[in-house]
Amino acid sequence: MLENVNYRNILFIDIETVPQYKNHKELPPHISELWEKKISVLKKDSEETAETSYKRAGIYAEFGKIICISCGYFTNDDVFRIKSYYGNDEGKLLSDFSTLLNKSFSAPDKLLCAHNGKEFDFPYLCRRLLINGLPLPAILNIAGKKPWEIAHLDTMELWKFGDYKSYTTLNLLCAVFNIPTPKDDIDGSMVWQVYWEENNLERIVSYCQKDVLTVAQIFRRFRGEELISDDDVEIMN
Repeated sequence: MLENVNYRNILFIDIETVPQYKNHKELPPHISELWEKKISVLKKDSEETAETSYKRAGIYAEFGKIICISCGYFTNDDVFRIKSYYGNDEGKLLSDFSTLLNKSFSAPDKLLCAHNGKEFDFPYLCRRLLINGLPLPAILNIAGKKPWEIAHLDTMELWKFGDYKSYTTLNLLCAVFNIPTPKDDIDGSMVWQVYWEENNLERIVSYCQKDVLTVAQIFRRFRGEELISDDDVEIMN
């Protein structure tokens, strides 16, 4: 199937998310109450509290926000071009990203690809778009579509080969395919700290861009192709 896909029609994406507030104490009372109810059924151990678990709030679209969307695509001369939409204004970065999707990735042959995208990136984007009062771009709007009409690829799903109990991290696939790891500085569990405590958004953007490149590298390995060389990667401002 993958050999029939025109890789120049794919937009590879990755998102980084954080809790909406710096700490649990800053939550409005009604949101704090809802978080306590949410975490009561999700806590990892009996000693975990709503306050100690709040650093994980970023993985839930109702309690988190997107601070970076990095995307990459292959040009006609096979350069892998990466661009990031990032900042503290989630509404603006989502609007800017939507403009890209509506302008350049609305045709029926266009595809989105992410690692664990069907479980995380794609639905998270949709939820935050609606929360920010923005319409869903056609490529993200899957309501009423048949499975084969949904233009989403997921490298984790592709690696499952029908094994629904399998969960494979991006880092593990890097190891088995001999791809440089994108986790050489920070990993996903550290993003909230780098954002809220270190105030270092640029560091998060760099990490997100590495993830996007890695997803594209894994896709190429799945097709039996050579990895993208450093000379063929272009970071756009």
